[in-house]
Amino acid sequence: MSTLSHVTYDASAVLGRHLQRIRHAPAIAVMTQTMPIVFLLFFGYVFGSALAMPGADYRAFLVPGLLVATAANGIMTGMFTAAQDSHRGVMDRFRTLPMSRSAVPLGQAAADLLTTAVGLVPLLLVGLAMGWRIEGSALQAVGAFGLLLLFRFATTWIGILLGLASRSEEAAGQLGGATFMLPLLSNAYIPTGNLPGWLRTVAEWNPISAVTTAARDLFGNAPVPEGAAWPVAHPVAGSLLWCALLIAVFLPLAVRRYANTGR
Repeated sequence: MSTLSHVTYDASAVLGRHLQRIRHAPAIAVMTQTMPIVFLLFFGYVFGSALAMPGADYRAFLVPGLLVATAANGIMTGMFTAAQDSHRGVMDRFRTLPMSRSAVPLGQAAADLLTTAVGLVPLLLVGLAMGWRIEGSALQAVGAFGLLLLFRFATTWIGILLGLASRSEEAAGQLGGATFMLPLLSNAYIPTGNLPGWLRTVAEWNPISAVTTAARDLFGNAPVPEGAAWPVAHPVAGSLLWCALLIAVFLPLAVRRYANTGR
């Protein structure tokens, strides 16, 4: 069996374990998939009633932002799952088996990606019920969903690394909760054009802003804003570069951390 086949076989076994785990304890998965719907209803009807957007409907503007915020939650779920497995001895047991070192975090990331793909469906249905529509072509919509899943895959590796480096499950939970701020420092919920200069720069160089703008553009919900920073002005290219950079940095660091932990 080749190295790639060996990694794929081991990762698929870990993937199956995580899916079984979700099946027997679905509370966390249900909670993480329900929160974006709550935010959509809250922001859609509270901000949507008070925030005037000339020529655009706020709820149509909001849905792509919430889809990207859900993708960014890969940091939180990846961190919590990795910390739980690490501090409860599950990963120590994996290390005693003749498994590829990269298969364990890769299996976790694959399971998270699969559950996210399924979990986006209820959010999309609620968005459609609130009046959101895909105005672009079917090919562009497929591209938007592909970009969302790629971003989720990238952010999950950040979470896995932080979870493996955490001192306890509680510390991982607290740090994971702090990632709630990341979408607020982007254009996921509001346009960045009226923000103070320094805050607008921070928001537009936040990877979430590039992916959100790309999703809005591909879904046909809002045009690319003028005068924005390069990742937002070129949202698809900026999103792909951000995803490639995050994966290139955090995937090898997470695999290395898993391999070295416990020595």
